[in-house]
Amino acid sequence: MSRITQFAGLLLLAAVALAGPVGAVAEEAPATPDEIKEWIGQLGSPQFAQREAASRSLATAGLPALEPLAAAIKGDDFEVASRAMEILRGFLEGEDETLAAAAEKLAESIAEGPESPVSSLAIAMLDFHHLGMVEAAREKLESLGAIVTDGFIPSGSRGTIVVLNASWRGTADDLRLLARLRGVVQVALRGVRIDEKALGILGRLRGVESLQFYGTGVTEEALAQLAAKLPDAEIDFRKGGKLGVGGQPNIGPCQITQVQDGSAAAKAGLQIGDVVVKIDGEPVLNFETLTDKVGKRGPGEKIELEVERNLPGEEPERFSRTVELDGWE
Repeated sequence: MSRITQFAGLLLLAAVALAGPVGAVAEEAPATPDEIKEWIGQLGSPQFAQREAASRSLATAGLPALEPLAAAIKGDDFEVASRAMEILRGFLEGEDETLAAAAEKLAESIAEGPESPVSSLAIAMLDFHHLGMVEAAREKLESLGAIVTDGFIPSGSRGTIVVLNASWRGTADDLRLLARLRGVVQVALRGVRIDEKALGILGRLRGVESLQFYGTGVTEEALAQLAAKLPDAEIDFRKGGKLGVGGQPNIGPCQITQVQDGSAAAKAGLQIGDVVVKIDGEPVLNFETLTDKVGKRGPGEKIELEVERNLPGEEPERFSRTVELDGWE
């Protein structure tokens, strides 16, 4: 073996000894809070290179950078906020599942917040992120008791219809799955108690045309805020009292076309063809009037109905019925 070969071998052994075991990779020290704070500040730098360097550093900082990024996103500088949102998008699409889940939760809280350019960015980002999750979201919702169908609503629109009733076993967080569905035109909550957090989630359903809140416990003030977010959606709010009849909308008089078996109306002896003339002494012009007045009552409350009945071959009659309302299930 030549002297040159021996010397090269010694150099190789020395290099291996200094580097440590074969295959070992030196880990980068995690970013400090001060470093992250400095990088956040540099997102608004007038120098392009400094902004880019700060973005790259924050992107590699991972979970510790999430809270400072949230503060930057909710700040007053839209340029900084949009760059922070881009970093958040990278977290959302990354392979670190813990970081991606935390980033999604942050993006959802921004999307559900007050209407703003940043909330619009968050909605668009989440919509794109959720494109591949439709079937999984539907299966999960159905496993929690939601009724998910495809069909028409009274306006004539066709799409996905979601009904949450007494069988619903999910939480407010589970309602976020609704935003992953495509083409939701109607969401009906019947006898399901919800809070303002849930309303914020529903406010992300920008394409929804009809929302029904029957016996949900929400306030009219909270619904007014939701209506401001969804100006094109029709919101039907009822305290939860249920009579159990059907009729033709926007057509007078208020003639009953359906009586549900076992309902409050059936127990009171109401029949198909009956015309409701008054409720608690006030005139009923059409089925909408009846629905509106019943909707302002809760389960167990009593109403007084004045009814006209005109059966073939029999004398027309007018009578009163006291009806104890059911609740929505």
